[in-house]
Amino acid sequence: MNDQSKRILLVAACALVDADGRVLLAKRPEGKALAGLWEFPGGKVEAGETPENTLVRELHEELAIETKTACLAPLTFASHTYEDFHLLMPLYVCRRFWGTPRAQEGQGLKWVRPRDMRDYPMPPADAPLIPFLIDLL
Repeated sequence: MNDQSKRILLVAACALVDADGRVLLAKRPEGKALAGLWEFPGGKVEAGETPENTLVRELHEELAIETKTACLAPLTFASHTYEDFHLLMPLYVCRRFWGTPRAQEGQGLKWVRPRDMRDYPMPPADAPLIPFLIDLL
């Protein structure tokens, strides 16, 4: 399948930042594609949703925290071709949220300084986003 015939998958991701400037990474659980890799929380943008609405929903479902669309600031995006699809993933920064993140889907969670993120194996689309976070934080 050539790149031009692959479907485009729109996924929104969030760099959730704590008061110490660390970013939350989630480890993909066993049984999922790319299991064992660390990624930014988020998920597929559903029909009728904006990426911001997706993140508010996904952060609640995956981490049991609350935030608002006004608390999400777009930072950059990833555009990466996988074997079966092309991923387009805007990355937002969120510093204002309510609650303590707790894994709701069996995923591991870890607060990591951006300069240390390269120590955590990440999906090919996520890894190129690290320098933007290093520059920001």
